[in-house]
Amino acid sequence: MTWDERFYDVIGFGDEVPGVLALIAAAREYRRRTLKYPRVLLMSKGSKYEGVGGHLVRGGLAYLDRCQVSKELQKSHGLDTFGTPSTLYKEFLQRAGVVSIALDPRKAAAALQRMMQEAGVALIRDVKIESILKEGQRIVGIHLTRGETYSGQQFIDSTVNAELAQAAGVDKLMGFATFGLPESELPVTLVFETEGLSVTRLKQIEQAYLKRFTNLADTQAQDFLRHATAGDSQLAERLRQDMVDANGNLKTMWVGKDYIDIRSPALSVAYHSFRGKKLSLAESGVMLDKGNVAILPDGRLSWNALLFAVNGTQAEELARGSAKPTQSMLDEMAFVQTWMKSIGASSIQPASELYIRHAGNVTGVVEPLTGSMMLAGGVPAWEALGTFAYHFDVRGGIPGIGIKAHAQGFKSVSFSAPVFNVGIRHAQIKEVPNLAVVSPASGFGGFASAAGRIVEFNATVGQGLGIAAMIALLSGRNLSEVSSLEVRQVLTQTGQLPRVFGVAQTVEATRLRDFETVIV
Repeated sequence: MTWDERFYDVIGFGDEVPGVLALIAAAREYRRRTLKYPRVLLMSKGSKYEGVGGHLVRGGLAYLDRCQVSKELQKSHGLDTFGTPSTLYKEFLQRAGVVSIALDPRKAAAALQRMMQEAGVALIRDVKIESILKEGQRIVGIHLTRGETYSGQQFIDSTVNAELAQAAGVDKLMGFATFGLPESELPVTLVFETEGLSVTRLKQIEQAYLKRFTNLADTQAQDFLRHATAGDSQLAERLRQDMVDANGNLKTMWVGKDYIDIRSPALSVAYHSFRGKKLSLAESGVMLDKGNVAILPDGRLSWNALLFAVNGTQAEELARGSAKPTQSMLDEMAFVQTWMKSIGASSIQPASELYIRHAGNVTGVVEPLTGSMMLAGGVPAWEALGTFAYHFDVRGGIPGIGIKAHAQGFKSVSFSAPVFNVGIRHAQIKEVPNLAVVSPASGFGGFASAAGRIVEFNATVGQGLGIAAMIALLSGRNLSEVSSLEVRQVLTQTGQLPRVFGVAQTVEATRLRDFETVIV
């Protein structure tokens, strides 16, 4: 062995939370079976000066999207508010001190670091792929631009654009090419944290804006509204209507234990009036949306609100560029900082990386997963690794899909929220059999990535893939040859199997299947 060669049982590329948890699961399972520590390596594209954890850490996404379980399901199955997440994800949240929704990026990074160290997962950072070494269809090594070569037996890619898979020759569809829209993509977000702006003060500010913007006699406020809509009277009226609920009450923000849901566009109107840019993502390319705000320690608020429109090509470029915001995004952030200070914030700090929601999907997986399959209840209960419930979340919209749908006679592009059982086959790559992709870029078709991109879902898949990687390693097989059922058996034996409660919504699944079949 020369000085620049390294050999590992499992290598993970990308440090998104599901990928990190996959490696921890792999290491723990190997130790459980052999009483020895395996050779497991995490390759992170992140800086050595920042924490591990991808967009939840360096991207600052503190407001977690949690499993959405109806009251009826909670009652009938004896479930908690967020169902039953995978045991490893639940442990991560507990170690990071999550009460309900808010994940402090600093605590998240520390928790992941501790869990990796305990499991014996090695870490290298600032990596960039130069080339992939293959024997037949299998990956046998990753050669980095800095000259090192790392060899491995099983590989797990958790990057948002399936970067390792692409380098290994796996085909990836750009954007929403599954709908015939390769250049249509979900917007990216530059998350930011504020200090000095209390929840009480924020509520007061929003209340004042709501009262003024909905008062047609307040001519100054209506001028602000016209300025925010670039004189578009129809948009102004829609925004006013969105400030009042069905009962005529002002749509004030909801404040939970550790989060805020901003329900009205009042703050958005105020910012865009100040900014002089129309409150339209499609027309302006940027929008301060209704914020999902996480309440963090020390008076910090984390805002998932600032959206930037990108196309399929741009999303891929941003992902390859380590999710760094562009100069124009940073310029917009400077305006946000000025405005936030004007309403009371003493400090406004943007995240170092973007939150990239989606950047295409790989093909050639063992079994693609579509939105209609999710609505049908997901994988069969007897092989399920858990259940996830979430709406098809296309925040900012998929440009062009409405036009295509209407041209084919579909009156709506909205579908019910699926409650579906989780497996691993959509993440296992057939053509590169010792590789899996656990991220928004997994083998999703149609609307599936809109729910399948959520971290909590992918954490369940990641834990399953980690166990599958060790089953493959110890039985002399490839990762793609291990079934969900084999993983489920391990989870059952070790007392780690979450509750399984997938719901088959047959009529709605058929409607979406027809949609996903026609809109291509």
